[in-house]
Amino acid sequence: MSNPLKCDPETGVCEVPGLSAENEKALPKASDKAIRVIYFTDPICSSCWGIEPQLRKLKMEYGEVIDIEYRMGGLLPDWSYNSGGISKPADVASHWDEVSLHYEMPIDGDVWLEDPLDSSYPPSIAFKAAQLQDQEKALLFLRRIKEMVFLEKKNISKWEHLLAAAIATGLDPVRLKQDFDGDAKQYFQEDLQLAGYWNVRGFPTLFFIDAKGNPEKVYGVKPYQVYEAAIETLLPGAKSKKAPQAKGWEYLFSVYPTLTNKELSVISDLSVNEAEAFLANLVNEEKLTVMETKNGKIWYLKN
Repeated sequence: MSNPLKCDPETGVCEVPGLSAENEKALPKASDKAIRVIYFTDPICSSCWGIEPQLRKLKMEYGEVIDIEYRMGGLLPDWSYNSGGISKPADVASHWDEVSLHYEMPIDGDVWLEDPLDSSYPPSIAFKAAQLQDQEKALLFLRRIKEMVFLEKKNISKWEHLLAAAIATGLDPVRLKQDFDGDAKQYFQEDLQLAGYWNVRGFPTLFFIDAKGNPEKVYGVKPYQVYEAAIETLLPGAKSKKAPQAKGWEYLFSVYPTLTNKELSVISDLSVNEAEAFLANLVNEEKLTVMETKNGKIWYLKN
């Protein structure tokens, strides 16, 4: 049995135990945009944190033709297994540190030593509850809880941290709790059922689907060009019509309130070192603030 928290940097995948690699069943029709992207993920999937730079660039360049639909996959139901060298939360700590170096994205594995999660189900259900309120705010909420667990070492299975994330991203915390205890659980189960129906074996998994229902599947963290190729296959000529790169750092931070140097690197076609030097200069000019972790940094607008 594969261990869900032992993500393989070579394949770019966090695998789910027990799901086979059979052919996908019939996929639903696309949305009103030319291509619908069904993205299976999990709030504590380290490979899904590693794919953030590519996803952010896809949204900026292909936002007019793609619609990304987030589905929760249930990476860690509980700790009732022993496989892949990981049998308890403490075993994940060093693994996350290694993954951080591979993806060049800041991850501090010490959360698994200091305040480990029992399951990824509570933050997944909370995200489904956020979606019931507001789709855009739900994405801000998902990003916020990822930053909490990967950078700030906060156990996002605890309601106190989910509540703080809801308030920070403009969600109604009272309604979030009501939906968390109510309909969101059913919507989460439907995501799990859909993942099983399509034989999703790990995360991230993205299905690109055109208006006729033709799918292109991308499994794991891949170079940006692989995701572009999936779009081009379904929508020939899309690459020549994509939106130009961001006009400047002010615009970029108006779209994405926080950025890592790897994210800026991918979005702006800079080296990671060039991106970090650029962001550091904005900190020196007192335009940005930086948060440092043992395995990297994240920048945000200075209040």
